[in-house]
Amino acid sequence: MATLVAGRYVLDRMEVNLSRKGSFFTSLREDLRETFLPEDPFRRRPDEAECHHYSSRSTLMLTYLVPILKWGPKYNLAKFQCDLLAGFTVAVLAVPQGISYARLAYLHPVIGLYSSFIPPLIYAIFGSSTNVAVGNTAAVSLFLASDIGAEVSPVDHPELYTHLLFTAAFFTGLFQAALGIFRLGILVEFFSHSTITGFMGGTAIIVIMQQLKGMLGLKHFTTNTDLVSIMRSINSHRHEWRWESAALGTCLITILLLNSHVSTKLRRLFWLPVLAPLLVVVLGGLFAYVVHAEEHGILTVGTLNKGLNPLSVSLLNFESKYFKLLLKSAFISGFLALSEGIAVGRSLAAMKNEQIDGNKEMIAFGLMNVVGACFSCYLTTGPFSKSAVNFHAGSKTPFSNVVMSLAIMVVLLFLAPLFQYTPLVALSAIIMVAMLRLIDYQKALRLWKVDKFDFLVCIAAFFGVIMFSMTVGLLASVGLSTLRALLSVARPSICRVGNIAGTEMHCDVQQYPNSISYPDILILKLGSPIYFASSGYLRERIMRWIEEEETVLQYLILDMSGVTSIDSDGIGMLVEVHKHVERRGIKIVLTNPRIGVGEKLKVSKYIDLIGKERVFLSVKEAVDVCRDNMQQYSKEAV
Repeated sequence: MATLVAGRYVLDRMEVNLSRKGSFFTSLREDLRETFLPEDPFRRRPDEAECHHYSSRSTLMLTYLVPILKWGPKYNLAKFQCDLLAGFTVAVLAVPQGISYARLAYLHPVIGLYSSFIPPLIYAIFGSSTNVAVGNTAAVSLFLASDIGAEVSPVDHPELYTHLLFTAAFFTGLFQAALGIFRLGILVEFFSHSTITGFMGGTAIIVIMQQLKGMLGLKHFTTNTDLVSIMRSINSHRHEWRWESAALGTCLITILLLNSHVSTKLRRLFWLPVLAPLLVVVLGGLFAYVVHAEEHGILTVGTLNKGLNPLSVSLLNFESKYFKLLLKSAFISGFLALSEGIAVGRSLAAMKNEQIDGNKEMIAFGLMNVVGACFSCYLTTGPFSKSAVNFHAGSKTPFSNVVMSLAIMVVLLFLAPLFQYTPLVALSAIIMVAMLRLIDYQKALRLWKVDKFDFLVCIAAFFGVIMFSMTVGLLASVGLSTLRALLSVARPSICRVGNIAGTEMHCDVQQYPNSISYPDILILKLGSPIYFASSGYLRERIMRWIEEEETVLQYLILDMSGVTSIDSDGIGMLVEVHKHVERRGIKIVLTNPRIGVGEKLKVSKYIDLIGKERVFLSVKEAVDVCRDNMQQYSKEAV
């Protein structure tokens, strides 16, 4: 609106809305729906009719929860050809990795193959990423071995230990699915990139050190994961060292590293690192068979029977004495698996300019672990190595996981016994080389340059893992990250702002020293949020700025545009500031409070306390009115 004043039109002041539409319960219902229910199934599409009947809404909801119903009808031959190639490529890597990671978890090697058969089929139905390839990971395998192995020895009680790992996968699946259903994916964000970098680096070091058991042909080794225990175990079993095993392992590691180096130099040979692990297994197996490796101290995998996954529902152990152990293992391993799987899915999706829903992924991971636990599988997720291969091989849909699963089925039905001659040192070589890629020292250096606190979080995770345990390293890092988040809440940003000459912008005077400050007016920009933890700090900072002001102030302008939320303590702080400045003849002015904040200020009568006419849309508008009022007052005084 505009008003005619002295022959020209002047824009009227725009009133700031301080109230939401609807009742409290309406707002609460919308907030709960946004938090716990997917929005997409209920959003009207341009091509949909005006009226939505119940069946269409149910179909949309079902399509959201079961993504295969969305991409399945659009599937075609061109996509199938890409998925076929990607699936077979990943399967080549899945066989040696599955056997290796199962050994890392102190399980029978065939369980690693079982875990690459059933879970990928479930993910293909419920997963939303076109790049994620399902399988086991070294970090989770090592964590479960150390956590559950500390209570139940995998050597003395192998059956009980195996059943507990199945049960841990079952509990983890329930936990992951619950997080996804209630859309609590934000909890995974507590595992920052610096935490993951340090944790994965420390885990890689420990995994490499533990593989010295296979490299040296040791029959006895510690189940502890700290560096001191591993070094002590290696030293105390020197009489078991076998040079033959070490020599074979060195040759196999050299083959793997050469393949990796060549593929790095010649991009068109990207498939070499994919075939290298299987090549190592085949060469190692042939060598062991020809020279009768067992007679020379080179241990082999042993018997691998043919057959698909046996049912394990009756083997799940819910005894009360193991319940606490299983819940703790499921909680930590669930977060580890989700952090890696979702991070991998998001990073690869970004390279294709796609997006994935983390909550959908949680549901998919949870369901595949619940079902997998009933079919002799231990915990699976979306590992980086397999997913990266799946991505570079050109996968178009989750159907590549089905192709990989069918290839593993063929191995289980017909080829499994051929892997019984695989030397354990070959599996150790595969794991050691794979772990080298997880030590991202360049990223740690970038953290040091960019943010010292992030570097501290990374180092805490790294040294916590290698010196104590994986749990300690993870908790130390997450604790520091949480402390940083709490400090940011307790010490929100607040700065004095001034006008950038020639513009309507008002910015931090420290960042822009040449900005213009107004006489008799102090402008402060408050950060978010204003809670009980930060109210005392903000009150003290505002008072200090007022005391340090050289001129006699008439107005205190508080820019509330950055305040997203406020509680009763925050409102109480503003009331105290108002009482303090009022005694000094200073008037408080607010600019652009968000609707939720403004509503609370209105209901608490704070707006009535300062006057509704002192709430403005922008800092410029507030400054103009304050300066006009001061000029008018000066004229009246004269």
